[in-house]
Amino acid sequence: QVQLVESGGGLVQPGGSLRLSCAASVSNTAMGWYRQAPGKQRELVASITSGGRTNYADSVKGRFTISRDNAKNTVYLQMNSLKAEDTAVYYCYVDPWPRPRTWGQGTQVTVSS
Repeated sequence: QVQLVESGGGLVQPGGSLRLSCAASVSNTAMGWYRQAPGKQRELVASITSGGRTNYADSVKGRFTISRDNAKNTVYLQMNSLKAEDTAVYYCYVDPWPRPRTWGQGTQVTVSS
């Protein structure tokens, strides 16, 4: 069974930074982050392939950076210049093909003064 352990959420002021981490029990998979704000659908934030190719939502381009440490099977999301609209529960995922997508437990990010 694939397991994911997320960490790094919290409360931060507008303009501040946070770094999320997600450690997986599998290697060599595509990984990424979604988020879900209250009353909204879950949306893709950023993804990274096993080869390191990245993709970002337009709303976070230039502010967020996704990266991975393959030796640790861990994906990171560095979030800078945070805005109130970034407030959401952030979920990491892995795509351990041919097994189905697996989600992390979610971590709350709150941007507020």
